Amino acid sequence: MPAAFEAAVAGREPVFVPQQVFTDDRGWSLMNQLLGVMKPEGQVNFSVQYPGVIKAWHRHSLQTDFWICLTGHIKVGVYREEDQKAWLSVIGEKKPGVMIIPPPLWHGAATVGDSQAGLLYYVTHAYNAKQPDEQRRAHDSVPGFPWGVRHG
Repeated sequence: MPAAFEAAVAGREPVFVPQQVFTDDRGWSLMNQLLGVMKPEGQVNFSVQYPGVIKAWHRHSLQTDFWICLTGHIKVGVYREEDQKAWLSVIGEKKPGVMIIPPPLWHGAATVGDSQAGLLYYVTHAYNAKQPDEQRRAHDSVPGFPWGVRHG
């Protein structure tokens, strides 16, 4: 069991596990929220994406992602390279649910609307900085994928 969990149970008292905020010009994230609380196989993260931002494309060889947009809305793009099939879905406050993205599908998100979007997500494999399970490509590398937002 993780150390913080063991300490709470052994001491029969609450244990606070502080987290670090990561920030850049696209938004901010709280990564690995249950580190020291859960078993290390997976990871729980929360990321805020600013209006007008597109975070795409990336994929994993091992990891499955489970996305829940709690605040605002995001346009989720998913692309299967083998047959060039693409999916698009808007999820968020007014369309709650969990988007499950298995490997090796390319995926990404664009903020919809003029407010930031908050994405809570669970990944089945914790991030390994020495061997990241991630490939990246440009947001415009899937021909014809409609990342833009329609108005009117």
